[in-house]
Amino acid sequence: MKFLGNLIWFLFGGFVGGLSWLAAGILWCITIIGIPIGIQCFKLAGLSFWPFEKEVVYSDSSVSILINILWLIFSGLPLAFAHICSGLLLYLTIIGIPFGNQSFKLAKLALMPFGARVVSTNSWRY
Repeated sequence: MKFLGNLIWFLFGGFVGGLSWLAAGILWCITIIGIPIGIQCFKLAGLSFWPFEKEVVYSDSSVSILINILWLIFSGLPLAFAHICSGLLLYLTIIGIPFGNQSFKLAKLALMPFGARVVSTNSWRY
């Protein structure tokens, strides 16, 4: 099911969402100071391409709060708005509800990506 969900997600919105994270990463990497932010964007683009059976774990630190504020001002709001709009559109159908959940997960991540870690929730664990 994970593969099928990821494939459908990729074809119907994940590709565009992942490209937006990649574009944000490239723009941040243009400056030397923004390279760590760009690298985090590249990591999160992978989550945006294939989000099923992955969760985001947040940790608090003063450095990540400062970077999240800069991120929110310059890049976070447009990405979050795009993910929220796609999530609302996906919620219009019953079949789209799990995909809308993934979109809302990415919207929250777009608002606070630093201090976040992506972990796999593999169902084959014992």
